[in-house]
Amino acid sequence: MIVLGIESSCDETAASLVRDGHEVLSSIISSQVAKHKCYGGVVPELAAREHLKNVSPVVEGAFLEAGLSMKDIDAIAVTSRPGLVPALLVGNSYAKGLAAALGKPIAGMNHFLGHIYGAFLEHPEVLSDPKKFPVLALVVSGGHTAIVHIPADGQARILGTTLDDAAGEALDKAAKILGLGYPGGPIIDKISRDGGNPDAFHFPRSLTGGGGKPLNPEHRYDFSFSGVKTSLLYAIKDNPDALPNRLPDLCASFQEAVIDVLKRKAMDAARQVNAKLVVLAGGVACNSRLREKIADVCAHEHRDFLPAPPKYCTDNAAMIGGLAYHYFRRNCALEPDFGIHARLDFNLGILPFAPLAQL
Repeated sequence: MIVLGIESSCDETAASLVRDGHEVLSSIISSQVAKHKCYGGVVPELAAREHLKNVSPVVEGAFLEAGLSMKDIDAIAVTSRPGLVPALLVGNSYAKGLAAALGKPIAGMNHFLGHIYGAFLEHPEVLSDPKKFPVLALVVSGGHTAIVHIPADGQARILGTTLDDAAGEALDKAAKILGLGYPGGPIIDKISRDGGNPDAFHFPRSLTGGGGKPLNPEHRYDFSFSGVKTSLLYAIKDNPDALPNRLPDLCASFQEAVIDVLKRKAMDAARQVNAKLVVLAGGVACNSRLREKIADVCAHEHRDFLPAPPKYCTDNAAMIGGLAYHYFRRNCALEPDFGIHARLDFNLGILPFAPLAQL
């Protein structure tokens, strides 16, 4: 089965052709970073206008790269949630129109689950082995930070999520405070590697019980990154020579505070559910320090570690087309009149790619 995947949830217009859930025949991404850079973040209406201009050429490019025509596909999948409503509307309107014109089935996909599936795209053997489960997935991006427990029967549940900013959003805002530009996460990662001392400044680790206040059990796996940004502002105010003289130290110390919390909570959850495999996914999964820290702990605790390849960490359509294959294969794709939703639904349902999923 060949599925055309379309992604337009934020500021990347993407299309991909994926065969049988894993063979990526093409993957085209048109980024809008340059358009939004001067605003320091994504402007929804501007993103929607760019999607309108880009969606047809991007889809055509995916077919050209794969050497296929539209009559060769079996189904269409499009990101329908969560995301920016104006951006989602463009991708969904295009995909539904194309499906109607071609007479092909269509399904709306969960972008959040797509990120998790991105880690498995090149590893179909994992999804056929119940011994690799339960899986503990840490999804870290500009819009989401969450810990997901996935047992072999596919009945996934979110164990914890952010109460305010996502980790990627916190890194981007820190970069803005430091005058580094947008998107900030990759810039902070690069500067941190250039001789930054992660212990030079102490930034708080919120919701870890380390501030003298007992952690409420219900927030054991939740995150909060708003306080660490405020702490960065005070660090600059209290150390007038910090910018630009100690920029690498500031970047490394701030990044370490964010990553330390992500690592602590994810691995605590992995122990709690006895995860055999830890998956790292989402845009921030590209961060070299985060990958290194999670890999080290997994090796020490004898857990398998599967980070999503960098090309499938950031928003892409291959993860959407690959994920959709499993819904079509199990005959549980959404109805053609599905709507779009801005927010993440915490009820993830049964994930059809799990080896023992019963639908």
